[in-house]
Amino acid sequence: MSAMKIAAAACVLLIGGPLFAQEWIRYQNLEDRFAVSAPGEPTIEKTKWKSEYDSMFPATIYRWQQGPNRYAATVVDYSDSEAIYMANPHSADFQAPMYWQIDILGSIQYAAAQYRQKPGIKVTFDAFHYINFVTGHELQLTNADQSRTYVGIYLHENRLYVFDATVAKGMPPPLIFQQSPEFLDADGNAIRYRTYYFNRVPEPRLGGRGARGAGAPAGTGPQGAPPGGGGPIQRGGPPQRNQ
Repeated sequence: MSAMKIAAAACVLLIGGPLFAQEWIRYQNLEDRFAVSAPGEPTIEKTKWKSEYDSMFPATIYRWQQGPNRYAATVVDYSDSEAIYMANPHSADFQAPMYWQIDILGSIQYAAAQYRQKPGIKVTFDAFHYINFVTGHELQLTNADQSRTYVGIYLHENRLYVFDATVAKGMPPPLIFQQSPEFLDADGNAIRYRTYYFNRVPEPRLGGRGARGAGAPAGTGPQGAPPGGGGPIQRGGPPQRNQ
């Protein structure tokens, strides 16, 4: 590349960069307790999230579009997992009370699997991640059209957060969006932990149906789990469920 072309490219970066960033704001949402740097106000969609064990959880998707680039934050409320799971019919293999807890504990891994299984994608990064000491997982994907998707998945106070940014081929990584998520308290203050945060599932609230000793088979572990901490889950394939 000639010196003139390099200089011209530098000018585009210097001029285009600030103009691109000027449209961005710190978007804050008290209902779902998060903040993120994003290109303006989002469109908001209330929806349902189907969990690993076929429970339908309330979810909200916040979407932004800037040119060819797309950004989204999906928040899934797992706080009523026990009641939602118990209200659904399940096959004999998946009636143990522990499965509502596994739905929460495995939610990060389950969400990540939905991205890995998309057709035509190549996973270029797939590893543990944390932001503000809230633990989670990060994925980077190259799509069939050569756009790239960057995903951060976190579980905080029984809410699952999926931050998803897709940039067009040749565009720089969406670092502003990817590295800016914050988790908020009830007053809107950013939560800062001093060490790594790992989500704790809620205490059982449905009496005998949520605890060992009332309706759980003999020999089961805590929350009706099979002895040894295992279970009939086969991670290599989908579990069998009632249709």
